[in-house]
Amino acid sequence: MNILVKNTRITFETFGKGSAIVLLHGFLESSFMWKDIVPALSKKHKVVTIDLLGHGSSENHGYIHSMEDQAKIVKSVLNHLKLRKYVIVGHSMGGYIALAFAKLFPKNIKGICLLNSTALPDSKEKKTNRDRAIKAVKENYKTFIKVAVPMLFSDKNRILFKKDIQNCIKDALRMNPQGITAALEGMKIRENQTKLYVNSNYPIHMVISKEDPALDYKSLIHQTKNTKVTTSELPDGHMSYIENKTEVIKILSNFIKSC
Repeated sequence: MNILVKNTRITFETFGKGSAIVLLHGFLESSFMWKDIVPALSKKHKVVTIDLLGHGSSENHGYIHSMEDQAKIVKSVLNHLKLRKYVIVGHSMGGYIALAFAKLFPKNIKGICLLNSTALPDSKEKKTNRDRAIKAVKENYKTFIKVAVPMLFSDKNRILFKKDIQNCIKDALRMNPQGITAALEGMKIRENQTKLYVNSNYPIHMVISKEDPALDYKSLIHQTKNTKVTTSELPDGHMSYIENKTEVIKILSNFIKSC
């Protein structure tokens, strides 16, 4: 299904019936990433998947897609579906967007699950790496994707999940350079959202992977200290929905039940 938001086509799908669960994919991903998660969650819930700006079948909105821009797009879809309260699950960039959404629209949130994500903004080093990535995308975005995607898996899983990696690359290659760079620019300027960890009146759960090459394990643990945030730990990389699929489905199902 599609809707137009400010003359930009946004693609989304719904599955099942019941309380609403919103699944937000990460950078270089699309709603395709949830294909093995949706069947389990939609047995008891109405599941909404959305292709975010510049990803999947959704169009670009501009040259910078801020996390707030993305959150407002998500809100437009959920308003179109006449949904008022929901649990949001966000993988990586999808988690950044979930937190931006919660800051903008706190009354609509029943709970947030951050899947391999963080509330911290980019460090100076990370911003420099984003700029390098933008340069690489402009030089050859296909090569950038083919190099970047496998690096999100833990070392041993790059061979074990070779077929899944190829599928992820194929999905990412649907993007164009503008969509990729707009997301990188948006992530680079995102805000520190750790205050939500203390001030929210809804549950927040973090799924942390010990060998995540994209996020520092110690930083993820540290940011939850003296907060109401709960955590689950997995043994592998950034792509936990593939590398630890069974465990992720169980964690999500239990968290949703608690909201």
